[in-house]
Amino acid sequence: MARSDTKRSPAAVVPLFENERFRSVRFDFAPGAETGWHTHGLDYVITTITPCNFLLEEPDGTSRTVKLGAGESYQNACGVEHNVINGGDAPMSFVELEIK
Repeated sequence: MARSDTKRSPAAVVPLFENERFRSVRFDFAPGAETGWHTHGLDYVITTITPCNFLLEEPDGTSRTVKLGAGESYQNACGVEHNVINGGDAPMSFVELEIK
């Protein structure tokens, strides 16, 4: 699988809450910052805090941009693999809620 070897800054990751059913984490990205490659082990919902200009690198070497306004949400299933990058020129933040 394709992987980028970048010099990007990592996103800041702040655990917010966890119990036997849920885990929530806040992600804060400077422009150009990334999560790094990861595979989601749980179903999850993302809710944006700020407008977000996601640049999503995919395992097949492609990438796509997804833009969401502040307060918007989307969900994905367990098994999603990607690298999330702030593709915009402003900081962005979101909260991820994982369903155990």
